[in-house]
Parts: sequence; C-alpha cells; structure tokens
Amino acid sequence: MTTQNITGARQERRHEIDGVLRRPFLMLIGGRLTAASDGTTFTTTDPYTGDALATVPDARPADVDAAAEAAEQARAGWRSTPVAERARRILALADTIEDHAEELALLDTLDVGSPIVNARTDVRIAVEQMRMYAGLALELKGQTIPGSGALHLTLREPVGVVAKIFPFNHPLMFACRVAAPLIAGNPCVIKPPEAGPLSTLRLGELARDLLPPGVLNIVAGDGPAVPDRLVRHPAVRRIGFIGSEPTGRAIQRSAAETGVKHVTLELGGKNAMIVFDDAPVTEAARSAVAGMNFMWAGQSCGSTSRLLIHDSVYDEVLAEVVRAIDEIRVGDPLDPATTQGTMVDRRAQAKALDYVKIAVDDGARLVRGGTAPHATGPATFVAPTVLTDVAPTSRVAQEEIFGPVLSVLRFRTEEEAIRIANDVRYGLTGAVWTNDLDRAFRVAEAMEAGYTWINGSGAHFPNVPYGGVKASGVGAKEECLEELLSYTSEKVINVMIRRSQP
Repeated sequence: MTTQNITGARQERRHEIDGVLRRPFLMLIGGRLTAASDGTTFTTTDPYTGDALATVPDARPADVDAAAEAAEQARAGWRSTPVAERARRILALADTIEDHAEELALLDTLDVGSPIVNARTDVRIAVEQMRMYAGLALELKGQTIPGSGALHLTLREPVGVVAKIFPFNHPLMFACRVAAPLIAGNPCVIKPPEAGPLSTLRLGELARDLLPPGVLNIVAGDGPAVPDRLVRHPAVRRIGFIGSEPTGRAIQRSAAETGVKHVTLELGGKNAMIVFDDAPVTEAARSAVAGMNFMWAGQSCGSTSRLLIHDSVYDEVLAEVVRAIDEIRVGDPLDPATTQGTMVDRRAQAKALDYVKIAVDDGARLVRGGTAPHATGPATFVAPTVLTDVAPTSRVAQEEIFGPVLSVLRFRTEEEAIRIANDVRYGLTGAVWTNDLDRAFRVAEAMEAGYTWINGSGAHFPNVPYGGVKASGVGAKEECLEELLSYTSEKVINVMIRRSQP
C-alpha cells in the first residue's frame, strides 16, 4: 500500500468545488424546494479534509408528514398516467443526470470520501439502471389463467406511496433506484443518508421540473427520527430499505406497529470467498482483493470479507493477496490515481480499527494494515488490512465490520469450507474458485447466500436479481424486473361468461 497526501487535485478543482457547494441544499416536498419548517439544519463534513461542506435541512415531523401527504395527493394522477409516459419521464431524468454526471460524482466524493473514479462509475450505473427499469416498463403486465370456463385475468397495480431509505456508500446510485417504484406508478418519499445527502438533494433540484408535484419527495434528517416518522406514516404502504441489520429490524418494528406494510430489506453481509486447491492462484487472489471492495474502503455489504483458502495453497494465495494489497493507493479521493479513499467519518474509522485490535487480541495475526496511515492529517483513512490465523467463531469472522479488513481462514475439506462459510448470521453474497465444474455448482448451491459467483467476485449485472437471505435481507431482489414488480400488487378479475343465450 502506498499512502498519498495529495493536495494538487483539490487545488486544481477549487473553483469547481466552490461552485457545486455554493448553492443551497434543500428538500423537495410537493414540487417545492424547501428548508426544514423551523429552519433547523445539520452540517455535512468532508472526511478527507475535516472541513464543513454544506448545511442541510434537518426535517421536522411536520416536514415528513407534508412529504407523505404530498405523495398521497399525487397518487391518483400518477397512477392514471400511462406507463409509457412514466417511463419517458424517467428516461428524461436519466438524461439530465447524465448531463450533470461530473457534478454529482464530485458531490459524492466530497461527501463520503469515495474515490472520484468510483463515484463516476456510480453515476454511470445509476443512469444505466434507470434506463433498464424504463425499458422493462411494459413488463408490468398481467396474465390470463384457464381456471374454468370463465375468463380469469390479473392486472398489476401500483401499491401506493413508497418510502425509500438508503445508506451512504452509494448515495446517488441508490437514490436513482427510485426509478423502479416511480415507473410502477407509485409516488415516493426518499430519505438520503445523513452522512452523504448532497447528491440526493441535488437530484431533487434536477427532478423537480421533470416530474409532477408530489410524485418525488426528498426529506433529509440527522438521526433516526425522520426515517422512523416516515415508515410510520399511514399513507406509506411500501418500504424499501438498504442498510444495516439493526436499522432494518427497527424499520420492520416501526412499520408493523402502525399498519400492515410491505417491507423489503437489503442488509449487511459477512460474505465468504472459498478458494480450492485447483484454482488459478494469482487470479483468485486478485479477485479476493477486488471482492473485498477496498476501493470503497470496504464499506460495502457485498464485500467478500472472509477469504477461505485450502490448506495446500494457503501460503501461495496469501502471498498474492498481500502483493495486490501493496498496490492499493490510499489518498485524496479527488485524485484519479487514488484507489482507496476514506472511511465515511471518524466513528466508522474507529470501529474498523477497534475490530483489528479485537482480532489480534483473539489470536489473529496482522499481516498488513490495521492502522490509520501516518501524515494524513484529519483524513479518516484505515489502511487496507489483512488478518490471518482467524478463528471461524471469532468476532472478526462473524460480525460485519464495514471497513477495509479482510479475514483469511484455512480449510482442508469441501465440507469444512461450506460449514465455515454458512456459520454466520448473514447470507448476502458468496464466491467459489475452482476448476472443477461439479464442485463449483455443488458448493455454490450449498452456500447460504442470495448472490454467488463462480470464479469471480464483486460484479453486478443488468437485470440479474441481487439480494440476500438470513440476516442479509428479506423480500424482493433488487436491480431487476423482480424489483419493479415488487412495487405493484396483483388484482384478479374473474369474468363469468354465459356460454348459452338466455
């Protein structure tokens, strides 16, 4: 690993940075850009410099209610809008986002410390996914069923007001997934992360003139009060959440206490990559590093943070992993050469470093990283970290760290590998590396994970369902037709046909 303390990239873009931060950041409620009703704000901070970036509205309960009520008022009109017209408006929004791609990427980089190269990728994926959902719009169709001599048919109808709540690691990309419920005919209220709200609030500005008032509403808030009020609002019928397991469970409780609501959760992971003795060593090792998502400082629920290596190739694979780790460039997220940025804030940095200490105290060996790199000033860096001799039952092997910490474990048999991989609360992703096709499918099928790779890691694909099992989530998969359909309800119509004249 090399550490940079680069200021040149920031100095070169000073005027541009000042320009994107100079505007007021406001919520979107009922087609109006607005501050909190009582003027309350909170401040977002650049995790690289420690400097304040912007003041953001801190919504009050009345603001959340106003957003939900605006969505409810827009429901009938948006529902009756032809699906092709709804898709056309989303395509227009996707074009507008693409036109402002660099500005939105810059906001995410400043706000959460994601390297600018990654932030640009997020914007590109966001636009591609919006266009994918628009292209799937005419799949919101029913069916006919030959259940009897009558005509039995089904229709897909919008569910009603949708609440979308998401985390800081991909703010703009997650915000743009609102395309799915919007195309399905549902007005939405979205709540961006307090640690990274700026790109979503800017999205509200861009969308205001492209969507009817109340169809898209955005409320910001610091802490749990805003999302709790939102999921409890009686107008909200459908909730889509991405984030941690504890927060997901809290949302389930709040929703259940106030109504019968459809809740889907995409939560955390403690995901395993299994490398067998016949796998190509260098390719598997580099895939392990890529799958750990060091480029986002490990702040990704799908990271394969447990690397299980067959005992006979353990040392060889580990050496290649370390070699790849040493190529990571930690530095200013605005520098295009940076391949790992900051943690989102001091609390996340401290949590990751605390887990490293816990692991070493439990007997793990620190091979790389485990520190905040020197001479980085206020930046919330954690060096890319590799721990070996990790016990399968230790905390570092069981609990989601959400930081750049890779735990390496040994196994001797296929059965042992599967047991270790499955012996966690979570079940989001998993990966298998082997040249034995029978074993590859056997192990992939045995892994308790919703999304797996054979001889790969990390990649998502258009219209391929993504989501987990166990404590990693519940409900419809995302990034696919299934997600679009999940924002509809199915109505059955039975037409009793008289076969003979009266």
